[in-house]
Amino acid sequence: MALWAKARVRMAGPWLSLHGAHPLGTRGAAAPKAVLPFESMPRCPGNKWMWMLQIWKEQGSENTHLDMHQTFQELGPIFRLGPLASRSPGWLAAGSTERRPQRRGGFSETAGGPACSDPAPCSMERVPGRTRPLSRPQSSAPQQRALVAFGPTAVNPDVLSLPALQKYTPLVDGVARDFSQTLKARVLQNARGSLTLDIAPSVFRYTIEASTLVLYGERLGLLTQQPNPDSLNFIHALEAMLKSTVQLMFVPRRLSRWMSTNMWREHFEAWDYIFQYAIQRIYQELALGHPWHYSGIVAELLMRADMTLDTIKANTIDLTAGSVDTTAFPLLMTLFELARNPEVEQALRQESLVAEAQISENPQRAITELPLLWAALKEDLRLYPVGITVEEQVSSDLVLQNYHIPAGGPGSWFLHLAFGFGVRQCLGRRVAEVEMLLLLHHVLKNFLVETLEQEDIKMVYRFILMPSTLPLFTFRAIQ
Repeated sequence: MALWAKARVRMAGPWLSLHGAHPLGTRGAAAPKAVLPFESMPRCPGNKWMWMLQIWKEQGSENTHLDMHQTFQELGPIFRLGPLASRSPGWLAAGSTERRPQRRGGFSETAGGPACSDPAPCSMERVPGRTRPLSRPQSSAPQQRALVAFGPTAVNPDVLSLPALQKYTPLVDGVARDFSQTLKARVLQNARGSLTLDIAPSVFRYTIEASTLVLYGERLGLLTQQPNPDSLNFIHALEAMLKSTVQLMFVPRRLSRWMSTNMWREHFEAWDYIFQYAIQRIYQELALGHPWHYSGIVAELLMRADMTLDTIKANTIDLTAGSVDTTAFPLLMTLFELARNPEVEQALRQESLVAEAQISENPQRAITELPLLWAALKEDLRLYPVGITVEEQVSSDLVLQNYHIPAGGPGSWFLHLAFGFGVRQCLGRRVAEVEMLLLLHHVLKNFLVETLEQEDIKMVYRFILMPSTLPLFTFRAIQ
């Protein structure tokens, strides 16, 4: 990260400018030797009912990340958020800027936490080894039970492994090149050879185009002048799902039945469309039969025939729903940081130009030939994390920071893990990394990216962390 430090990259807002902050893992006096009961753990202050009322009134809690940071500063590295359900001892929040604290016992990692690129979990009901969203339509229950029984790790060979990466990286590279060529054609229509625009809609279309090709082997034409209407509706459904999730997840289900019937209706309608969008393409793959060449992850899963169709559906829906916003926002924020740090942008451009011949011959070489761009992307994910927690469920009693944590209680880790960790890390991690790396590579070697905005962008929590506004970008073609 020396390049970023040399360029004096601005921090991503006040919540990351931790002036005088203490590392959470070493803050305060040494812990006593005696193990303390769970009930003696510091508890998050405030009235939970007033807190929920405020969230409902404001249609969400856009400053959740700031509130949690402040609470960590006041209470230390571990505290209780309070009971969320009668069957649970309470929610545990723990964080460290250094490393995870030593512990005795065990956590069971839950799939699809907010730090993962799957935005699917909504109202949570804890089950062993899995978080099951209760606010999805009832039609999803068989798929979710299948995912619980089989687990997402069975899909890893076709998504996270090196052989899988070698198969779908050329597909992503083709979409990234098309994005760059389409943008360049628009830029060159201007006599000045430049174009100022809101690039966000185009980036969102790119992420859907690339992800759909990787998953289903299908090009949607979203980068053309007349994009596929179904895919545009899919984007709107995702936006509606994320917005309604924030409003519903903090309100008790019994109470929300009386307060939020319209919101539940919108939430279900959004999920219905997301399910329809994904499952329609799964059945399309079934109808096509065995392909003669690689045609996406879903086709590979169907050909292996070692998972039930419900299991494939469940994992595919998670990948489909989690492949848009969580990739698009980091791309946009990376472009923003590069645009206001031109010396860094130029260094990365030189790297891309030097590596272009090798990447053109073998797109997978981008991972090894673009170390500076790779480091810049990681730094952006640190500055602007899409997810702010990694959720875990305690599978057995343990001692953490000298507090006894009973089995069955859910907990959240607040630390920098862009894609989670372990065997249940984000399923779409490699796809997202390749999509971001290749798009930035092709944009940097073809354009100078500029912005007039020099101030930090405020980040807001809307189930995922996203910019409250985005500046206009100017793209100047490099001849």
